[in-house]
Amino acid sequence: MSVRWFAGLWEAQMIRAGRRHLVRTLADIAAQQGIAVQTLLNSGRHLAEGFPAPLNGGRTRLYDGEQVDAYLADLPVPPLPATDDDEDLLDRQEVAALRGMTPQQWDGRKKDPAVREHLVVVGGVEHWPRRVVRDHTPTPRRHAGGGGGGRPTGAGDQVPRDQLPALVAQLLEDDPALTAAAVTDHLGVHRNTAQAALTQCRAERMADVMEQRQVTAAQAAAALGYPAGLTRRASVRAAAVLRGRRARSYLAAVAQALHARGWTATDAPPAIQHPEDDACVATLVLDAPTAPAPALVWSERHGWRTAPSRRHPLGRGAAWPPPGDGVRHLASGTTPTPADLVHALDSTG
Repeated sequence: MSVRWFAGLWEAQMIRAGRRHLVRTLADIAAQQGIAVQTLLNSGRHLAEGFPAPLNGGRTRLYDGEQVDAYLADLPVPPLPATDDDEDLLDRQEVAALRGMTPQQWDGRKKDPAVREHLVVVGGVEHWPRRVVRDHTPTPRRHAGGGGGGRPTGAGDQVPRDQLPALVAQLLEDDPALTAAAVTDHLGVHRNTAQAALTQCRAERMADVMEQRQVTAAQAAAALGYPAGLTRRASVRAAAVLRGRRARSYLAAVAQALHARGWTATDAPPAIQHPEDDACVATLVLDAPTAPAPALVWSERHGWRTAPSRRHPLGRGAAWPPPGDGVRHLASGTTPTPADLVHALDSTG
């Protein structure tokens, strides 16, 4: 847990029972003030006297929203509940303190199914209820034949895919030299799954630094403390991430045009995907009954095409297919105007 000097006493800080919905990250606090998170970090306002103490001691700091709101409104910062509750949420360091072990020892214990099913990720940080931590008794290991260690062959991933990015992000903050093997050991996921998540996480962070400081991928990796030998794929992906970010406004305009034409239920822009480290693609499902195709696919290399499947518009391996079997290449160039794309689709009817 983190601690704070308050009224002459050390006050324990953690996510108290029933307050998970109030938790905010520094990014949330920056957005609340209408500034970039880097601006907040540079200003040091979150370190000023009187600013609410973080709820944890890890590198990803979490804060209580009620306390932050009071501080920003120049009102007295209310204290957090002081009584322990079975539903308090404890992070890795707090768990270790409660159990009298090291955080590394808890990394092994948390893989136990009796613990894993109670995992709660708040602001990208792993937490567990106090009662689960306090009452946990390790499950005796059953040794199967073969005598090998590590992850059993053919075993499924032990972490849901939607939780994996946040968990990998925390591990990477703790260890900039994190490897895919270490992710597999910590989280019990397949090595390929671990490598993909780790590459994406490194690339996103490198892209942030490249964008903010106008530096190269190698310089961004060095600034983040990433060993050069572990960033070859991430460097390529980071460049693709930046290109994808620059394409967002164009894709948003296309999404709005398709919605205005009545072919989509919403005008939400599509998410950028990276089926290969150096590629940017996006898909748009045309879910209206009168739509001229089930879905559209955009590639930064090839432009637009129709797709015969709403469920799997990219197709196997995300390869760019030739025309035929529900596939039609649309307009010309990689970024035709939204009007030209709509016109090209109209002509398919």
